[in-house]
Amino acid sequence: MSVHARKIAAGDVAIDLHPFIRKYNDGRVERILRSSFVPASEDPAASRGGVATRDVVIDERNGVSARLFLPPSRDNTDIADGDHRIRLPVVLYIHGGSFCTESAFCRTYHRYAASLASRAGALVVSVEYRLAPEHPVPAAHDDAWTALRWVASLSDPWLANYADPSRTFIAGDSAGGHIAYRTAVRASREGDSHGIDIEGLIIIHPYFWGSYMLPSEVGWDGESAIRRETVENVWPFVTSGQAGNDDPWIDPPVEEVASLTCRRALVAVAEKDFLRDRGRLLAARMRGCAWAGAGDGRNVTLVESEGEDHGFHLYSPLRATSRRLMESVVRFINERSAAAAVAATSPWPAGVLPELHECSPSRARKGKMSKAQPLLSVPSRPYQGVFLNGPDLQAPRGPSAMKINNALTVGLDKASKRGFGSFATWANPNNRRAIKRPLSASVSRNIVAKNFF
Repeated sequence: MSVHARKIAAGDVAIDLHPFIRKYNDGRVERILRSSFVPASEDPAASRGGVATRDVVIDERNGVSARLFLPPSRDNTDIADGDHRIRLPVVLYIHGGSFCTESAFCRTYHRYAASLASRAGALVVSVEYRLAPEHPVPAAHDDAWTALRWVASLSDPWLANYADPSRTFIAGDSAGGHIAYRTAVRASREGDSHGIDIEGLIIIHPYFWGSYMLPSEVGWDGESAIRRETVENVWPFVTSGQAGNDDPWIDPPVEEVASLTCRRALVAVAEKDFLRDRGRLLAARMRGCAWAGAGDGRNVTLVESEGEDHGFHLYSPLRATSRRLMESVVRFINERSAAAAVAATSPWPAGVLPELHECSPSRARKGKMSKAQPLLSVPSRPYQGVFLNGPDLQAPRGPSAMKINNALTVGLDKASKRGFGSFATWANPNNRRAIKRPLSASVSRNIVAKNFF
């Protein structure tokens, strides 16, 4: 047994939030999940996707900064068209990492943001925010709000020259999805005074919790990268003990969800993610709001990745399910308001919303499996992979493997044993045929050579 393992076994650990962070009794902090630093480059040739990147300081006093990702033009010409510049949607992206690890400047999120910028043709602003426990929540949320106000000011030349403020999106994954949601709530209350106009909210595998578990969480017997013990301890830890799991910040009430002023929302969940039904429940609450579209939820899109776990798209970006998730986000960004959304998505079945609400803590009971029509079809244009990171992440040969599956499963749901098999179907929005085909589950792991937190 190593010295490190003996220290853990001897009770030297004050709190273990595997796979994110450990804090020892002597005050030391060990960040487990992290990847190596990647420098920015304004030379598009330095990026596989032709994306120029640049780092900016937003708030020197609090150490808030960001990395900007400027995509190439769609026709391989300069993005400026004569005297009229092509205006791009803007995505304020907030990385995950349980509020306490990872970075906008690390390999994992640099590559994801570059791919998003390239595929969506969007100017991505990836926020480098302060991390807990050194800077307890709400420091991260305040930093995201500062970054959003900075984006709206158009004070940066890339934003001034290329951004379309009317197409501003707030996006994030995991803890970043939570921060993105809370930033949208704050924008709904204070945005008018800062000229903030949010077109859409994109939250992927978001972290939400509560004082009571949902039925599917009580009966969870599957494997997940996110453990129940970790989820229960995250919020008290990152708030430095100032808030518990009964905090409405992590269990948004319906009234707060209804107050959102964004025009559209996309929520993505993964079948094997322990936090899955928290995302589903938030989507259901959104769908019942007036802003979601005339009572039928047309402006809320739910995307579920079958057979996948929390954050899979970041570590296996060339898997078919990762591509499909990326295409769903890309399509959402490039749709134009409600009319396009109605044409592109199928209405949610009438029985889905009541069943989702049945899994709320106050009405916990055994649920039934619901079958829903797909909410978002898959675009047929090819995926441009910019993630290649060694042989283990190379795209598999043969037919692309993916399944269009947005059916909602609520209540006690027996999760399958962890595996990486999937279903395959051609990336055609009108094709629903599926064949069984295994996928590579290789994940490239980086050893940190530099601690840049």
